[in-house]
Amino acid sequence: MNKFLLGTAVAAVTATSGFADTYRPECFVPAPGTSTIRGEAKDGPYKIAFVNGFAGNDWRIAAIQASKAWAARPENAANIEEFTVVSVGNDSAAQIAAIDNFIAAGYDAITFIAVNPSAFEPVIRRADRAGTVLVPFDNVLDTDKVVQINESQLELGRLKAQTVMDELGGNASKILMVNGLPGNATDRDRRLGMMSVLEKVDGLEIVEVVGNWDTGTSQKVVADALATHGEFDAVVSQHGAAGTINAMQAAGHPIVPMGVDGENGVRILMDELDIPGISASQAPAMSAIALEAAVALLQGNELPQTVFLPIPQVMASDLEAGVNYFPDLPKSFNTGTGFPDCIAPFTPEELIGQSADDT
Repeated sequence: MNKFLLGTAVAAVTATSGFADTYRPECFVPAPGTSTIRGEAKDGPYKIAFVNGFAGNDWRIAAIQASKAWAARPENAANIEEFTVVSVGNDSAAQIAAIDNFIAAGYDAITFIAVNPSAFEPVIRRADRAGTVLVPFDNVLDTDKVVQINESQLELGRLKAQTVMDELGGNASKILMVNGLPGNATDRDRRLGMMSVLEKVDGLEIVEVVGNWDTGTSQKVVADALATHGEFDAVVSQHGAAGTINAMQAAGHPIVPMGVDGENGVRILMDELDIPGISASQAPAMSAIALEAAVALLQGNELPQTVFLPIPQVMASDLEAGVNYFPDLPKSFNTGTGFPDCIAPFTPEELIGQSADDT
């Protein structure tokens, strides 16, 4: 393998390298065309921080809880000298300053959800000089210098659209698409994934609305779409689908196939109303997989530079109370509690027992 040294923290390997020998390839699945990065082995236990940005929605709270639940498991706690979580809001300068503070304090690894994907090149260089491993996840960076953890947003969108078209036997005349936050790369890629399926359906009318990944917003815009366009053959929603279902119920819309997210309330409604389709999610438990990756790199293992985790999903026909949704838990609870190919999924008790406060 051809390698070039980045510094003391990691060494990058060219994209022509195979992935058969990378660490736990069943979990850390390489994105198409990615390179690999090998960590510089360092003795533990380790000091690790999670520097979150915004913490004001249920997904981010669940991500913080999953990170703390991961650190509390005995097999992980044995490798950790100190684990710290901070949330800094939507200020990229504040996030970079917090990362710099942890680097200066001698932390071995830092995970984070980037506030701004293009502002981190200088801090990446500083971390590399200090031997600190950085592992961004979810909202990743415009860089190939660090290992990044995500799911394929294109595949998440494609999966939902393909499932509803399979339920319809490949034929439809009108489908409602509930998109996310405009201008966001995640929204763009999920939409492209959906369109890769739907644009191939002859004569299909696609009605798009902006739900902002929010239940209340989705309910309003879907109600407006139903009033304007009438009935649809199916629905694909990026997130906030409980609002979509509520709007359809209020309008007396027939049950149709749906490709939706993984919030607890969505799955409750799917099962109660016998809605066919799929629930698939961008799981907040990927915060724990970023920590797994950080430790793997600190122990000298090789990982894909961009990791696409397996997408947590369940067909409507396989929904089961107490297994993949939880009637006694809040509807906002996110059922994306883990990646079975990576770690044992967290129980609701493990997650709910963790605070979302800074530690």
